[in-house]
Amino acid sequence: MTRAPRNSVRDRPAKWKLLLRRQRRLVRPAGWVAFGLAVVVALVVTFHSAAPGGSLATMRERLGTVTASLGFRVRHVVIEGRANTPEPLLRSAIGINPGDPILGFSVEQARARIETIPWVDHATVERRLPGTIVVFLQERRPFAIWQNHGKFVLIDRAGQVVTNQDVSQFQHLPLVVGQGAPEAAAALLDALNERPALAAKVVAGVRVAQRRWNLRMTSGADVLLPEGHEIVALDRLMQLQQDHAILDRPVIAIDMRLPDRLVVRPRPEPHSDAAQGGRLPTPPASAPTVAVSAKKNM
Repeated sequence: MTRAPRNSVRDRPAKWKLLLRRQRRLVRPAGWVAFGLAVVVALVVTFHSAAPGGSLATMRERLGTVTASLGFRVRHVVIEGRANTPEPLLRSAIGINPGDPILGFSVEQARARIETIPWVDHATVERRLPGTIVVFLQERRPFAIWQNHGKFVLIDRAGQVVTNQDVSQFQHLPLVVGQGAPEAAAALLDALNERPALAAKVVAGVRVAQRRWNLRMTSGADVLLPEGHEIVALDRLMQLQQDHAILDRPVIAIDMRLPDRLVVRPRPEPHSDAAQGGRLPTPPASAPTVAVSAKKNM
């Protein structure tokens, strides 16, 4: 049986097959054209139905209502980067739920609301059609606990208050005390972190007159640091500890504010209590009192 040569008339597809192929090629473009026309119609209807003095928010709501009937509704709200931000508070700030019109939702207003949450440093809100809202969070990182007027709050490295709730779960963070402590804490705590043997003996950094620091030690002693020369004083204190174990001695204060001398106030001997009629000595005015068990009472 002789085969017909290639490209013969019999090799050509039937007319109905050619028509089907053409229709398949046109289906996808036609779908996008229909989608575009639907959006254009929705926009025209929205703007024509809006009052002359109507606000942008009102027009957005009408656009959302019109396009929701075409299937543009929220199906998923995706949150990324959340670790400590309370989820109910966050979802309330986002302000949209599955089923709501997605084109009636303002991503800028949602971002502004989210960034009022103390835990949130920065937020990005995206609308991904046809039905997904994505929220990216950059949270503040707890850096220290700040005690002020008997209250405890978390602060970040910049000194911004993060929260005053559930502070007890961050007991591993260093404690700073007093007015002006949050803004100045980073330099002191960084210096202590570079000297871990010394940092292990520090209970709290106490800001004095918003100018300088005292260190409350685990022994109960106060180390008075000079204003603006904390690092030099810390190095000197470490050398004194290495050579003389000064932080292990019975002292109530170590004054390092003068560069050419060191003033050490020893703890009174037990027998001196009787000489004072049983009264304990009054701490020096320059050494503010800080509860050693402050973290336990949070």
